[in-house]
Amino acid sequence: MDVAKIKAPEKEIIGLFLDRMVAEKNSSSHTLRAYTLDLCQFFDFLRDRGFWDDTRGRNDISSLQQTHLRAFATMVFGRNVSPGTLERKLSTLRSFFAYLQRIGVMGHNPARNIPLPSKPAITPDFLTPDEVFALVENPKGDDSASLRDRAILELFYATGMRASEMESLSVKDIDWENGFITVLGKGKKERLVPFGVKAGSALKKALEETRYRRTDKLGEPVFLNKSGHRLTVRSIHSVVKRWGIKSGLDRPVAPHKLRHTFATHLLDNGADLRMIQEMLGHSSLSTTQKYTHVGLKQLMKVYDDAHPRALKAKT
Repeated sequence: MDVAKIKAPEKEIIGLFLDRMVAEKNSSSHTLRAYTLDLCQFFDFLRDRGFWDDTRGRNDISSLQQTHLRAFATMVFGRNVSPGTLERKLSTLRSFFAYLQRIGVMGHNPARNIPLPSKPAITPDFLTPDEVFALVENPKGDDSASLRDRAILELFYATGMRASEMESLSVKDIDWENGFITVLGKGKKERLVPFGVKAGSALKKALEETRYRRTDKLGEPVFLNKSGHRLTVRSIHSVVKRWGIKSGLDRPVAPHKLRHTFATHLLDNGADLRMIQEMLGHSSLSTTQKYTHVGLKQLMKVYDDAHPRALKAKT
């Protein structure tokens, strides 16, 4: 959402907060958009409940209390959103009011002691090797769209990158000699990820098919739409979803599922967890560790099949 669309009088203070998030945390446009949507929803809620009134002068941010935030959290929870969505909204408010406290607008942070909802442990959903091979090999045409889509699918599985990282990928980011791609991740942090022979071959064919590329602020885009501009995150999701359906898979496929598949297959085949962390661009190892219990299934299978005292009785 454009900051210009935010209602007064909170427009200025939200704009200052977003500027600070860019300066301090190098927040991405996706993160800034989420912050904006969450804060707009919060202030719209206050207006609907009469806690915030532009016409009667009831719009002093410093007057907001924890009761207002608890009421907002109750409203959001009542809409049956996921615990992760509620957590994000409360985290946004916590950061926003912490900033207001720091610059002297608030004497305290009313969001500080509001407990975040507990999130259930979710096993990352992933494809089997047969399923992912069927998916990436499905686009067989020699037209530019098929070659592009094949390269996108191969690259997702080869690198584990996010859809936003795929969108920002430029020709200059590809190191053909060493087989690495420079990926621009969250917080505009760069990392090097190998891409392998299959993905490299698909990528070369896609680039050779479309020789003219409009240069934008990130360089020459790798993946283009029909009008010759950089393919958006939404379009990339559509590509993956469409080929998932065409491949006959029994469940929806999205870029993040291919990211999970990349990490799970590496772990199952003996890759070090810290190496996977580096390739995924996780700032914390604990984020990567969600894949370990998936890998444990494979570990237990190997153990049961190999250990003399664990062998199951054969009938």
